Amino acid sequence: QVQLVESGGGLVQAGGSLRLSCAVSGSMFSINTMGWYRQAPGKQRELVATITSGGSTNYADSVKGRFTIPRANAKNTVYLQMNSLKPEDTAVYYCNTNGRYSGSYLSYDYWGQGTQVTVSS
Repeated sequence: QVQLVESGGGLVQAGGSLRLSCAVSGSMFSINTMGWYRQAPGKQRELVATITSGGSTNYADSVKGRFTIPRANAKNTVYLQMNSLKPEDTAVYYCNTNGRYSGSYLSYDYWGQGTQVTVSS
């Protein structure tokens, strides 16, 4: 079973920074992509940033230039470095991983428990 453990959320003033981390554990599981999504109250969950095993990244337009998604491949850990935070970044942030088990062609998605990020104005 794959598990994702997130940490790093909290309360910050507008213009500040936060760093989220997500560690993925699970045997026989090969990761294709890792990423971060967020869900604000009353809104649908949306993509924030993803990174592939090859290092290709994708960012939501709303966070380009402010957020980065470094990854420590050897540790199956992904981070979300959030700078110049805005009140509209307030949401629960979820870590996601997509990958395959050894010997399988099927891909699976797993989610973290979510961590609250609150940006005050």
